[in-house]
Amino acid sequence: MRPIMKGLCIIGMCLILFSTPVLAENKYVNDTMKITMRTGPANDKKIITLLGIGHKVEVLKPGDGWTLVRLTNGKEGWVISRFLTDKIPSDIELKVLKSKHKALMVKAVKMQEENSSLKAENKELSTGLASGRKKLQKTSNDYEALKRGSKKFLELQSKFKASSSNLAKQTKKADKLEDELTKILWNQNIKWFLSGAGVLIFGFIIGFSTRRQRRRSSLL
Repeated sequence: MRPIMKGLCIIGMCLILFSTPVLAENKYVNDTMKITMRTGPANDKKIITLLGIGHKVEVLKPGDGWTLVRLTNGKEGWVISRFLTDKIPSDIELKVLKSKHKALMVKAVKMQEENSSLKAENKELSTGLASGRKKLQKTSNDYEALKRGSKKFLELQSKFKASSSNLAKQTKKADKLEDELTKILWNQNIKWFLSGAGVLIFGFIIGFSTRRQRRRSSLL
């Protein structure tokens, strides 16, 4: 019983191994010649198509003599294994390199144009920066001049305020003196007026007395 079970296990493992799909692997037709892809692993099998140099195929079942492959369009067939290679053929590699070189040249031209544009922009920025520096220097000079002018203005304003204050005080003092002088003159005029009036009255009294004495003398 045990030998039978052991045999069944071995058969099962073999079935599993053979039924498990091999991981897909890409290969290329080498640069020797064009090869045929056939319906089976033999030269007498029907030709499906011709594969040119560098044709990319997907390996489905590798073998020493023949290999089952799949094309990019989905067709499957057998090709001779020795005509397949892992290395990218030189023609394709050259095309790839040319394509990369062309892309690099386009990129280099674009970068050169961008570099020229950046140089022009940098020159413009440098000119603007120089102009900005001049304006800044002028603004700084104007600010310093304004600050000096403001200082002088403040000094003049302070002197003007002081002079105005002194003038107001002097004016007030002069007005006061003028009032006092007016009062003095007024008092002196009154005194002169009163003095004159007294002299007139005294003269009138003397005259009246003199006339009266003359009348009395004439009556005697």
